Amino acid sequence: MTQRTTRLTRAAVILSVLFLSSIASAETIKIGTQKPVGGPLYIADAKGYYAAEGLTPEYVFFEAGEPIAVAVASGAVDFGSAGLTGGFYSLAGAGQLRIIAGQTHEVPSFHANTVAASNKAFEAGLRSVKDLAGHSVAITQIGSAFHYDLGLLADKYHFDLKSIRLMPLQSNPNAVAAVVGNSADAVVTIAPWVTPAIQKGDAKLLAYIGDESPWQLSVSFTATKTANDKHDLVERFLRALRKATHDYHDAFTDAAGRRADQATAPAILTILAKYTGQAPEALTTSLGYMDAEARIDAQDVMHQVAWYRAQGMLKTEFNAEDIIDKRYAVSLPGQ
Repeated sequence: MTQRTTRLTRAAVILSVLFLSSIASAETIKIGTQKPVGGPLYIADAKGYYAAEGLTPEYVFFEAGEPIAVAVASGAVDFGSAGLTGGFYSLAGAGQLRIIAGQTHEVPSFHANTVAASNKAFEAGLRSVKDLAGHSVAITQIGSAFHYDLGLLADKYHFDLKSIRLMPLQSNPNAVAAVVGNSADAVVTIAPWVTPAIQKGDAKLLAYIGDESPWQLSVSFTATKTANDKHDLVERFLRALRKATHDYHDAFTDAAGRRADQATAPAILTILAKYTGQAPEALTTSLGYMDAEARIDAQDVMHQVAWYRAQGMLKTEFNAEDIIDKRYAVSLPGQ
């Protein structure tokens, strides 16, 4: 063996040891989300953004948003990315949770939360969200983001929310099954859960919430204790998340903020398909909007808290601004 070969071999061994050491020293973080909508959480893994921050993600999947808030508050998972709910606000108002970044926003032309009718109800006259009064509607839970969606629609179209018979079925698959089976007149759920049923003709699309009533749908959050005691960990997680959110935004959004695939869209869709188990062509019709910098609509969060309080779902008095941790979260311009 020549001296040069020996040096190269030693260098390769050293690099291997360093690489293995970096893997061994990576800190595992548990992230709670719903599998179909993890988006940037998966991009950050696939593109090595977590690894660059010395993090290894472990995803913990749920079939509804509120249990994610409970899991983060209890310490079962380190971070959550989920829709804002009455349960989330109750825990945050009690000092247990803090918002650290924005994620999905409901805006026109993007398809996040979706309203669909059963075939039976559609044939009987339920042809638009204006007709929802007096009907049964399947959702995951009372106080969920889908409950809030109905509140927004009631305000917009001036019907009595109390006239709707809410069917809280605990999970998105259960809610969709109720509409497909005609035991509920309509469902409000996230697009990836209901789009296959619509495409197969098992349900009828009524509207995408973003086209009806834009709002801050989901955020990333952590336990208040984590936010206070593990500042470096939170910052590393957010650096990875923001890079990935920027990639997501740039792949699916045009200069005017409308839904339009860009040059990087196929590569990002391939990543999302790998992690969600869905076909890229199915995913492309079920994408919500995300701000490039993962900023949050703080004013809308205030509106949501006021709505949940008016519905009697928040028993504790708290300052809504305090649940947005300004050490980490950045608001949209002008807020």
